[in-house]
Amino acid sequence: MQAVAWEQMESDQVNDKITRQMTNGASSTIARLVMKRDGFVPRHSHPNEQITTVLEGLFKLTFDDGEAVLQPGQVIVIPPNVPHAGRALEDSIVVDFFSPRREDWIRKEDSYFRAGGAAPQK
Repeated sequence: MQAVAWEQMESDQVNDKITRQMTNGASSTIARLVMKRDGFVPRHSHPNEQITTVLEGLFKLTFDDGEAVLQPGQVIVIPPNVPHAGRALEDSIVVDFFSPRREDWIRKEDSYFRAGGAAPQK
């Protein structure tokens, strides 16, 4: 076992507004998302439980039955298979923890995410 700083991990430019770093255990994934203002994750769902926390900025999650705006230090648990979308309301750093691990991300089968980028304007 060896500690590694986020800055030393490989970065994946998911789209023009979001960079992702992640590491995987045997049964979980943790990811750090550096998002520019209006960085957008389109509506999707997955079989993984997701725990999201904001380190910097403001991040809005939208669900079928409402929304939550997370500030630094706040945490939300998203149950498996719950559709959601996300948008950085300002430059943000978000950490997502998933269980089980995100096999789709590991295989880079995350076209919904890569299609994101700038959030649609309302």
